[in-house]
Amino acid sequence: MNELSILITVAVIIFTSPYLSKMFKMPIPSVEIILGMLAGYYGFISDYYLFELVAEIGFFYLMFLAGVEVNLRVFVRTDKALIKKGLVYVCLLYFFSFCFTLYMGYSMLMMVILPLLSIGLILTLYKEYGKDQPWLNLAMFVGIMGELVSIALLTFTGAILEFGIGAQLYMSLVYLVGFLALIIILFQGLQVLFWWFPQLKIFLMPHYDKDEKDIRLSMSVFIVMIAIMIFLRLEIAFGAFIAGAFIATFFEHKKELPHKLSSFGFGFLVPTFFIYIGSTFPLNALQMEGVVTTAATITLAMLVVRQLSSIAFWKHLGAKKSCLLALSHSMPLTLLIAVATIAFKSRTISETLYYALILTSLAEVIIAMLGIKLLHVVGKIKK
Repeated sequence: MNELSILITVAVIIFTSPYLSKMFKMPIPSVEIILGMLAGYYGFISDYYLFELVAEIGFFYLMFLAGVEVNLRVFVRTDKALIKKGLVYVCLLYFFSFCFTLYMGYSMLMMVILPLLSIGLILTLYKEYGKDQPWLNLAMFVGIMGELVSIALLTFTGAILEFGIGAQLYMSLVYLVGFLALIIILFQGLQVLFWWFPQLKIFLMPHYDKDEKDIRLSMSVFIVMIAIMIFLRLEIAFGAFIAGAFIATFFEHKKELPHKLSSFGFGFLVPTFFIYIGSTFPLNALQMEGVVTTAATITLAMLVVRQLSSIAFWKHLGAKKSCLLALSHSMPLTLLIAVATIAFKSRTISETLYYALILTSLAEVIIAMLGIKLLHVVGKIKK
């Protein structure tokens, strides 16, 4: 009955979320998270390894779809001045986070948590606002830079919390650096290969294909990259993103491929991930002393440091669009949960702080998406 309850509940939430989203004027991911929380509280969803596995695959697939939106050739050709502004933005994030951590007297772990960036949920904004928004395209570009830093720090922090400072930590760093070097060499090599043999792209992904070879190749790259990251004990989400970027960079002739890949993802896997995230937060934790106040403080801090850092783009985007960019970066849902889980399992943080961080990750998604929607609507009214 447990499995049947989960299946039926997930099916109902997936189907009704778009309608409830339209009714309550809320983003669909926010609705799915809230419904997941309620379903978990009332016992319709409980711990079940297959549900957790599908949700985890949903997150990796979301990161894969984010990579599919990134053609690395375009990334390389981007204006150097814009890259510098992006680096300034990321540096400001860590500077303001450092200042807040010292002022509040928090653990140094908070310096890793506050500036976390993840582009996974930015992809959901494309579904609603389109790909012609300058602030959203810049948010994706800068988010990639920030996420690389976040994942590197997450790998480093996770190794310290799990193994301490020692040989295993150094091996994790060697694996990370080696993997990045190998990816760069691989991309350069494939670029030369496809330049000499351009028809190889068409052979691998024909324009007209009744056997769905494009989907099969994409899924194969996605799965192989996950296997490599598991073997190296590195952040799987990063590997999934690289797999997506590989498809976007070398098979740009398949214009319809991103739509084909996202249809399945946003129709099933990604909503399952959001529902699962909501179901993992016990509503009775809201009654624990300090959980709500700590979550409110951290949420406010993460929102503020991003708004302050967005001054790096004021001349380029203007104040309002810079604010939108900062809000789009205020949803490091999965990375924040990952850090909180690793820290809690290693007994580095208390149960109160753990639940506060989980609540923060959920609250930020809802606040950021509602804030973006509000600013976007206000901008349309003024026009």
